[in-house]
Amino acid sequence: MDLAPSHTSTPVSRQPKEQKSGLPIPPTQLSLRTIRIKHIIVALLLSVFFFFVFCFIALHAYIAWVLSNPTVAPLYSNPSMAKGLPYENVTFPAIDGSRTLQGWYIPVKGATKTIVFSHGYGANREETWVPMYDLAHYAHSLNFNVVMFDYGFASQTNKDIATGGKKESKQLLGAIQFAKERGARQIVVWGFSMGAGTALQAGLVTKDVDAMILDSTFLLEPDTLYHNIKHNINLPRQPSLEIMELLFPVLNGTGLNQIPYSKVKKEDYPFPILFLHGTLDEKAPYPIAEELAANQTNPYSDSWIVKGSHHELLFREHPREYLRRVSAFLGNVAYAKSQETK
Repeated sequence: MDLAPSHTSTPVSRQPKEQKSGLPIPPTQLSLRTIRIKHIIVALLLSVFFFFVFCFIALHAYIAWVLSNPTVAPLYSNPSMAKGLPYENVTFPAIDGSRTLQGWYIPVKGATKTIVFSHGYGANREETWVPMYDLAHYAHSLNFNVVMFDYGFASQTNKDIATGGKKESKQLLGAIQFAKERGARQIVVWGFSMGAGTALQAGLVTKDVDAMILDSTFLLEPDTLYHNIKHNINLPRQPSLEIMELLFPVLNGTGLNQIPYSKVKKEDYPFPILFLHGTLDEKAPYPIAEELAANQTNPYSDSWIVKGSHHELLFREHPREYLRRVSAFLGNVAYAKSQETK
């Protein structure tokens, strides 16, 4: 009798199960479609990232371009119309011969001392908000010949880019040379804002200046550059400064490292300087003027830091005290000059 159980089960098949369609199941559920979707997402994210990077750099390029190409109003008057002062239309070259400058020469008969006005950024020789005509008339009343001229970026005929003093200092030295050629034996540079910072740069290399009056001194350096950018648009300090430092040489041919701001901030100038500055100056923080003034050892150098005053508006806000201090300073300069000739 056969006691072995009988088996009627179906033999085990080692072949893969088939889908109803008859096709084999993929070895993994991560299909090619999923991989493609991930690649598309990564590509989109990278595109968005690089788009924002491009926009960020483009914004800085625009800022650098605007700073290098300030909008300057045309001349609307002249010394005769504004103050009844006889004047000459004059031209003279920058000290390096790079360009010709246009200006006005307001003479005083028999005078051998001259004030050269150095206007600020975004302005021309008139600089109406100072107001320059009033100060020119005042200087003339003190028996100073007066030179008023336009920097290249304010030229009416052949406009140049603004370089923070690199080119402008050569142009100011040309104006000083012109004053010498017209017989000046005492030359005072009266500068405003970037025109004051330009004067300090020129003062590093000339022996023809006897004194400077510097109103609202603006010195182009990384700190003041970022201070002015942030005042208009809230950008991060890094990498904004690094980007701007890379863009300036491309857009105007001048890198910040070509402006001798470090040397200016350490220099003890051989001639007397009067620093005038307001504590509410939003373009050139007043501690810069305090630092520059503290470096001066000339006994006739002085500073007037005015609480509550604004950029280039000290004369408008405190006219009597402004002129009193300027007059006293010029008197000291004349005395010092007379002592040299003895």
